[in-house]
Amino acid sequence: MDAELKDLQIDRGKKRAEPSKWATRWIIGGVLLLLALGAWRLLSNNVNAAPVVETERAKTVSAAAAAGSVVLNATGYIVAAHKIEVAAKVIGKVNWIGVDKGDRVKAGQVLVRLEDDEYQAQLQQAKGQLANLQAKLDEALHGSRPEEVAQALANLNSAKADLENARVSLNRTKNQVGEGLSPQQSLDDAQGRYDSAAARVNSLEKAYELVKLGPRQEQIDSLRGQVQQAKGALDYAETNLANTIIRAPVTGTILERAVEKGEFVTTSFVGDRGAKGYVVSLADLNDLEVELDISQADFARLHAEQHGTVNTDAFPDRKYDGFIKEISPEANRQKATVQIKVKVVKPDEYLRPEMNASVAFISDQKPDASTSLTAKPVVMAPAAAVREGAVFVLLDGKAVRRAVKTGPASGSQVRIEQGLIGGEDVITNPPAGLKDGDKVRQKEATK
Repeated sequence: MDAELKDLQIDRGKKRAEPSKWATRWIIGGVLLLLALGAWRLLSNNVNAAPVVETERAKTVSAAAAAGSVVLNATGYIVAAHKIEVAAKVIGKVNWIGVDKGDRVKAGQVLVRLEDDEYQAQLQQAKGQLANLQAKLDEALHGSRPEEVAQALANLNSAKADLENARVSLNRTKNQVGEGLSPQQSLDDAQGRYDSAAARVNSLEKAYELVKLGPRQEQIDSLRGQVQQAKGALDYAETNLANTIIRAPVTGTILERAVEKGEFVTTSFVGDRGAKGYVVSLADLNDLEVELDISQADFARLHAEQHGTVNTDAFPDRKYDGFIKEISPEANRQKATVQIKVKVVKPDEYLRPEMNASVAFISDQKPDASTSLTAKPVVMAPAAAVREGAVFVLLDGKAVRRAVKTGPASGSQVRIEQGLIGGEDVITNPPAGLKDGDKVRQKEATK
């Protein structure tokens, strides 16, 4: 028992086991790695917390350059000056269509062909009717043929011979009745034959005169009228046949293809699912306008032929010159606006009808030449940088707020009367909630 207890006692005179050197190194390395990772995360969070901003440098320009200020900015839509819906003049089924949306076409180019079997038949019928009436007119103009005159004369001579024979027979019968050789009935019969022969001679004499004279003038005039009517019917049939071929009225671009092969085309629109009233719509995209609704309160600032700068939301970096071409003669009561149209002077392929567009109308007032040379330069900054009478300037990674006093605008730029001296990098479209002294990061320029 004592021996067993002795074995269980701890010998305090023995040395404790030393930890391995490699274990110590691993522990120290792990602690250092954790500390470095925590520091990196803290630094990364602080950097990412700063919002990314875009900047644009405020510029100093001469007073003369800044004098052409914008009097009004307005937004609207680009429209084709003359949009044409090409319709059919005749009804029929589409046999062929040779254009699609976006195709450029020239004036006179064939766009659509309709089935023309019925119109071909109508044309042949009109030609036959005209030929028939023309022959009748020619017959009337030439009069009776010599053979017809000779025949009429022979009939008349034969009738006269019969009349002479009836006269001789009548005289003989009269003598016989007077002598009592023949009854009274024989005299009556002889008298009847004589009267009949005389009437026939009279009729054939008139017929002979008519044959010599030919048709009456009224009959000829009637035939002439019928011939003219038949010519009109022929022209109408030819026109209908020609109208089965639909051509482009002007040079332009196809905006819409409204029909397909086999669809029925009519001369009036009856709905999307019924017969179509037009086959394509086209416009000349070199003749574009901006349609604007101007508030009646701002309308007095504008006048006919006034110039302005046109740009679109799709391509904001592209500018176009324009001028007021049309002013509506009446206002819109419900909107309290007046519609105007600005002609784009030199449109290009970037402009499309129905695009959003804005126009900055330029003042017509010219700077005073005597003072423009001595006037000190002015500072221009992007209008998008001004918020509540102040701008944010990027300095050493921070947004510094500066109160400014603004003047007239010119396009996307605004004159800064006080608060900037030029050359500052101002933050455009500053984020909501940005405060003076907040850290920001400048957006890197794309290559």
